Amino acid sequence: MKLLVGIARVLVGVLFIFSGFIKLNDPVGFSFKLQEYFGENVLNLEFLIPYALVIAIILVVFELVLGIMLLIGYLPKFTMWSLLLMILFFTFLTFYSAYFNKVTDCGCFGDAIPLTPWQSFYKDVILLVLIIFLFVKIKFITPVFAPVSHRWIIFLFFMLSFMFAYYVLMHLPVFDFRAYKVGNNIKEQMEIPEGAPKAVFEYKWKFEQDGEEIIITNTGEYPQVDGEFIDVETEQISEGYVPPVTDFQIEDDGEDITDEILIEEKVFLIVAYDLRKTERDGYKAVKELSEEALSKGYRVVGLTASGEEERRELIERYDLNFDFYQTDETALKAIVRSNPGLLTLKRGTITQKKHWYDADDIRL
Repeated sequence: MKLLVGIARVLVGVLFIFSGFIKLNDPVGFSFKLQEYFGENVLNLEFLIPYALVIAIILVVFELVLGIMLLIGYLPKFTMWSLLLMILFFTFLTFYSAYFNKVTDCGCFGDAIPLTPWQSFYKDVILLVLIIFLFVKIKFITPVFAPVSHRWIIFLFFMLSFMFAYYVLMHLPVFDFRAYKVGNNIKEQMEIPEGAPKAVFEYKWKFEQDGEEIIITNTGEYPQVDGEFIDVETEQISEGYVPPVTDFQIEDDGEDITDEILIEEKVFLIVAYDLRKTERDGYKAVKELSEEALSKGYRVVGLTASGEEERRELIERYDLNFDFYQTDETALKAIVRSNPGLLTLKRGTITQKKHWYDADDIRL
């Protein structure tokens, strides 16, 4: 029994540490996911949306430290109660998301390991079983190190976690798992390879024939039936290949100029998904870099999801020498976890990506 407890203890502890660290690497991204959960269509807790980033950091640090506490055997009762309550909450949340199809990715492992809602729920059920087992067998959870050292170990991990969170907030995630990481070509990330699996749909055609309703199931072709058509139901059997980038489009007054931008030899990109929330302190550096970029033959492009009035106000206020074009907000949030964020492109390939705080590191 002690061996089984030890195995379960390591599995749960390591998984909580891994999950916490992955999200701590990108707390801004996890806060975006929390905002989805807090939205009107999911939990309807919109008053929490302004605090999503703070909640995200506290949650992931607590998750990571709980994993450490379990592994070293610190405060077993507190640890097990905390683990049990946390996994019960997340199991409910992932089931709710999966059953009602509210949030398509729980964000459990950030962008490193995307999970479907049902995969997230099954993962949480397995964790719940392991944690209940550990809860029942709590007497076998014994300290690994001398108890006097436990507080110092936990304090150290708390401090390191908050320091790491501060670093990635003031810069960018240390590990970039998104399709827009440095070295990736945006256009290539949007393409579907030849021979890639296609989505498969099942069609249920309803007809009335000789006073009776009949249903014919196939993959899409209209059935040759002597009867009156009533209705057709469509169900997706398999999703097929989905390219890493599906929602990147640059529009200028409704005109798609995406390809025009992505074939340019040198592009300096300023990304600000919401100009009302953008960090104004960054625009002194943006102004200086954009002028340098223009003098060196770069095409300078701003991308935002904000409206024309917000764009015009920002340009006039900081005397900017470039225009902002319209792009989907979700895509912009995925490109860079900074508002504004700075990138350089070479024929669509991302060559540099920096937080505005690191504007001095951009080399033109």
